[in-house]
Amino acid sequence: MTYQVLARKWRPKSFATLVGQEHVVKALSNALENQRLHHAYLLTGTRGVGKTTIARILAKSLNCETGITATPCGQCDACRQIDAGRFVDLLEIDAASNTGIDNIREVLDNAQYSPTQGRFKVYIIDEVHMLSKSAFNAMLKTLEEPPGHVKFILATTDPQKVPVTVLSRCLQFSLRQMLPAQVAGHLQHVLEAEALPFEAGALTLLGHAAAGSMRDALSLLDQAIAYGSGRVEEAGVRAMLGAVDQSYLFDLLEQLARRDGAALMAAAEQLSLRGIGADAALQELASLLHQLALLQGVPTAISPDHPQYADLQAMAPRFNAEQLQLLYQIALHGRRDLALAPDEFAGLSMTLLRMLAFSPSRHLASTPGDVTVKPVAAHSPTSTPKPSDTPAPVVASPANPPAPATPLAPAPSLAPAPAPAPAPAPAPAPAPVSVAEDGPPPPWESEPATEAAPRPDEHEGAAIQQPEATAPHFEGDWAGLLKQIRLGGQAGMLAQHAELSSYDGLHFELAVPDAFRVVAGPEYRERLEHALSQHFGAPARVKVSVGGAADATPAAQQQRERAARLADASAALNADPFVQALISEFDATIQPDSIQALGDPA
Repeated sequence: MTYQVLARKWRPKSFATLVGQEHVVKALSNALENQRLHHAYLLTGTRGVGKTTIARILAKSLNCETGITATPCGQCDACRQIDAGRFVDLLEIDAASNTGIDNIREVLDNAQYSPTQGRFKVYIIDEVHMLSKSAFNAMLKTLEEPPGHVKFILATTDPQKVPVTVLSRCLQFSLRQMLPAQVAGHLQHVLEAEALPFEAGALTLLGHAAAGSMRDALSLLDQAIAYGSGRVEEAGVRAMLGAVDQSYLFDLLEQLARRDGAALMAAAEQLSLRGIGADAALQELASLLHQLALLQGVPTAISPDHPQYADLQAMAPRFNAEQLQLLYQIALHGRRDLALAPDEFAGLSMTLLRMLAFSPSRHLASTPGDVTVKPVAAHSPTSTPKPSDTPAPVVASPANPPAPATPLAPAPSLAPAPAPAPAPAPAPAPAPVSVAEDGPPPPWESEPATEAAPRPDEHEGAAIQQPEATAPHFEGDWAGLLKQIRLGGQAGMLAQHAELSSYDGLHFELAVPDAFRVVAGPEYRERLEHALSQHFGAPARVKVSVGGAADATPAAQQQRERAARLADASAALNADPFVQALISEFDATIQPDSIQALGDPA
């Protein structure tokens, strides 16, 4: 008997045996049970997620001799023939090889005839996005209003290429990729049914290698069975896939935790000697770092029955969360840059060295807020710096007025101190110890300090206190005030189109022209009061009335100033000799709308 591959042998024949895609199964099952059937369905998703399988199960559900049902019997002639691919009223069309309009016309011409054996004629068009534009246009009308005995089931891996006119005529279902756990569970069910020995770790590897495709997973399982002579073992699957042994990955992480560069490169060479590709190594390393981060942040996310649970528990405390995030990102970027590396080993080793060089343990010792400028150690055994809030230490004699002196440490002050009235600077007294005696003074000592020593009655820290800024006050120039504040929104609209009638301190009375009475509302006034209060640092009050002069508002003043500037620009342009030469020689004219004064917005 001819051997049948697992992907075909274990293709689901009912919705109950379908793995995953519960959201699609539920919607189709409810529609079948309630007899709410659409005439066209579109199934989208990546390869091997069950598009064709669901289409065939739906065809059986529509044509089962027991009636339209979500659970076809699988025993009647219609079900058996559909499973065998011999049902007359089920036509599977590969749009990749039948792209032309003639192929679609042949289908549409046959669609008008009643089914020969079944209840419905079902057309399954796979990879429908490969049809030509003319073919899509030819099937639009039939797709929208087909005969009652026709059902269309379209499948595609690239729905973006399907015209929106087709999408709007179909019920669209997006099939999801399978999770590695779902794939591994199904593979275990298949191996148990086939009575083949296996190791759980091997199924986990196959589940990840399938990349969400159940068909790919079953094909890889066929290959693993052949590779292991009927046994599916983790070591054999790793060798077949070129995957990395987890022990080598833990060895790499151990050397990174110890910051041992030599041992790290030796571990990388072992990977290369075993024929393990750099791409697979970095992929598995990123997966391991992800598991470690999960174990740290959400301990319950990793099941205790995980094959490497004990090793993960031992390795997790060796890194903090910041390190794991950084190492994970470096692994991803290193894998992306492998194509640019001189060779695979160079790309792998440079990625590992980058992990070693950019370990956050070096840079997280002090946060930006902890950075301080520490003075140099005392250069004189007799001078001991005392904590003080004064910006710069000075050396002065008790009996004489303060004189400029060289600071003990060339450290810039953290905050400049206000300098009092300078006193006549006498000759500089020699400092007890000079740290810049043999070289030029530092930039901050290029000019002698003339600060007076703080008075005894001043409290500590008075030297760095800034004089209090006086609150701004209004002097009557409303247009000038608006230029300072530069208001926008509702506050700006009211301020620009209002005339200042009177003011008393921060109490303003504004008059708005009748043409702009809309900006005199309470919301505009409240916004302007808020803006003025913020500017002056004190509560401001605004009273608005309607009936002001339209030519006295700041907006009108700005319009007059702009018109004056434009007139000056026009006069200057007309008086320009070069422009006059162009006008006379080429019979040119000046477009008034193209003239713009300097300073006006473009």
